[in-house]
Amino acid sequence: MPNPSRLRAAALTATALVLSGLLAGCGGGSQEDDEDLTGQKLDWNDCPAPSEAEGGGAAPSALPDGDEWQCATMRAPLDWDDPEGDTIGLALIRAEASGAADRRIGSLVFNFGGPGGSGVTTLPAFGQDYAKLRTRYDLVSFDPRGVGRSDPVECLDDKQLDTYFQQDATPDDQAERTELVDNTENFNAACEKNSQKILPHVRTTDAARDMDLMRQVLGDDKLHYFGISYGTELGGVYAHLFPRHVGRAVFDAVVDPTQTAEQSSLGQAKGFQLALDNFAEDCVSKTEDCPVGDTAEDVKTRIARLLKDLDRKPIPGVFPRELTETAATGGIAQALYSKDFWEYLTEGLEQAYDGDGRVLMVLSDALNGRNEDGEYSNITAANVAINCADDKPRYDPAYVEGKLPEFRDASPLFGDYLAWSMLSCTDWPVAGAADHPDVSAPGAPPILVIGNTGDPATPYEGAGRMVDALGKGVGVELTYKGQGHGAYDSKNRCVQDAVHGYLLDGRVPAAGTVCS
Repeated sequence: MPNPSRLRAAALTATALVLSGLLAGCGGGSQEDDEDLTGQKLDWNDCPAPSEAEGGGAAPSALPDGDEWQCATMRAPLDWDDPEGDTIGLALIRAEASGAADRRIGSLVFNFGGPGGSGVTTLPAFGQDYAKLRTRYDLVSFDPRGVGRSDPVECLDDKQLDTYFQQDATPDDQAERTELVDNTENFNAACEKNSQKILPHVRTTDAARDMDLMRQVLGDDKLHYFGISYGTELGGVYAHLFPRHVGRAVFDAVVDPTQTAEQSSLGQAKGFQLALDNFAEDCVSKTEDCPVGDTAEDVKTRIARLLKDLDRKPIPGVFPRELTETAATGGIAQALYSKDFWEYLTEGLEQAYDGDGRVLMVLSDALNGRNEDGEYSNITAANVAINCADDKPRYDPAYVEGKLPEFRDASPLFGDYLAWSMLSCTDWPVAGAADHPDVSAPGAPPILVIGNTGDPATPYEGAGRMVDALGKGVGVELTYKGQGHGAYDSKNRCVQDAVHGYLLDGRVPAAGTVCS
């Protein structure tokens, strides 16, 4: 199963790509080695088609103005504690600024979340959404270490992953618990066997140091940054390590930096339950009949009944695989990332009630990084590796069982799924770094922190806690009263005007601004 204790922002991206057929991306180019890595020159070239680890598909299409995306590879130390030792290559992509040269501010670096999402594929897939920002910035993103083309973490192969994701992730008896524990141990052992060199070096602190090297190699005095979901945690850690190097920065869909992995899982259980409640209310409030229930409670009752039925007997999914309870739960969660996907959830539920699990399985595949050719990106492997390297706590089955009532109270539908996900790091070969990240950043300039009241994956309260943790005078909170994961890509005019005003013109919105 995926590690849904940090259900991924990149999963939102994957859904849109799979459902719209826009599987695009690229990989790194080449560049000369340089003894002083800060002085290396990037060799920007046309982008190749993305690797399987990046998600596969075609090379990115030209931008609307005809400009081409460019790719390169930046060398970075494998071990930042031994900067003169071995290096790894980090895949980068950029679109050069479209406006007048004398108006260019610098590079705007994006991290779209995960952890484990490929920025090299995500940025061109949605680059037009950031066209206004491109008028004054080179748009830049990257595959963080362990992700995509950047020395990817490798665990199970595609066939093994198909089997792995068919397992029961919410065990009901001792035999199912034993099977879940054994499968988790086997997954983690495969990661160690296939990726033992990179596993100790994929912590968020390592990625933050990579970004400061990137800043220097790109020729910027300050790092201008747009972080989404896990990208806000990465941005916060960067600000803690390099407060004087922070430029204009935006955090959207904010991870709560004060929580342990358990608290994060419990918060997500509440967040996804809230999103499900909102979906059900929206469906029955429409003028036409809601096809999946007569009342909001009826919608949720029928979904719960469907999952119980699937636990006993799966239905046909995407041939030759079946839609299991676990796959259906993941597919439902995936659709709740964005209100734009609620229509797919309605369609998927309607079909599943009639014995056809294809739509819910496509949604589940998107969550797990599986494309329509049956190939998996390495998002699950990287997600587990980065989370387990970051998070110090380790939980055993007895501990999880004791927590089930609390999780079920938070969400009857997602509680078990998220509670059992805490086993992901139990036998991980690398010790976790800390209970939670340190993002205190005294001396940093203002950072715009945007929380969405209807966000399922990074609940709204995390934005306020990020502001407090960054420290006095740093975090500036903006609230968006909306649905889905994140705010900027909702296309809300108020949110986008605030972001554009800050990133393009340096105007910091008033703390406490509310957009709806």
